[in-house]
Amino acid sequence: MSAERGGVGGHTCPVRGDGPCVNGVRIDPVGPDEFLGRVSSFVECGRPHVMHFCAAHPTVEARHDPAYRGLLNRGDLNLADGMPVAWACRLMGSRAERLAGTEGMNLTCAWGVDRGLRHFLYGASLETLDLLRTQLEMRHPGIKIVGAESPPFRPIPDEELDETLARIREAGAEAIWVGLGTPKQDLMAARLRERDAAPLIFCVGAAFDFVAGVKKRAPTWMRRWGLEWAYRLLSEPGRLWKRYLVGNTRFVAGVVTDRVRGVGVHPR
Repeated sequence: MSAERGGVGGHTCPVRGDGPCVNGVRIDPVGPDEFLGRVSSFVECGRPHVMHFCAAHPTVEARHDPAYRGLLNRGDLNLADGMPVAWACRLMGSRAERLAGTEGMNLTCAWGVDRGLRHFLYGASLETLDLLRTQLEMRHPGIKIVGAESPPFRPIPDEELDETLARIREAGAEAIWVGLGTPKQDLMAARLRERDAAPLIFCVGAAFDFVAGVKKRAPTWMRRWGLEWAYRLLSEPGRLWKRYLVGNTRFVAGVVTDRVRGVGVHPR
């Protein structure tokens, strides 16, 4: 879309897009090249912007949870994290490309080195955060990681979040990376946006584990053919069998149903 909205100091940034809906979740047709342009405009705008990397699973959850669906659709940029989501968008007539959270993280970190972008990591265990910081500093020499926090595995009351917010602001963070898994990370990102935490708030889920090297990603050919879910299922069958075997069936059924009904079809 060409429309823009006002920002800090006269800067403008794009309004939320008009991409197709996958199980009711808007997916913006933004690939790697345009992604960095959006990130740059969000930084210049200065106001907080939430970006969701949407795999199939959260769209299935959102289809049956109006509150969660609304939260995702209030995201400033929703990207197709997996090939199934990208294919579903194309079925609706969109040119959506896949951009996983891992790639989005590496692209942004590389882009931000020369610009002095200040990063804050929120999520995962202390051990994973240490490994993540090490990997990011090795891959992107000169990167500024100004803070990292491993929150407890329980609901975070407002007073604790306000303490975290004070540390984020004191560090001067411009990009907050939230890796808590869905829907927890999406809810946290919304709370951070309400508090004007930083211009960039990324919900990247398993990207923390992948970049840190705690978990291995599927081979490139499996990712290209939309089979990353099968690799993850074989790696963690006890934890992920329901998400992928049941969830993928629900995902396909929802997409096909909406396509037949013409719901969420991208205007041609």
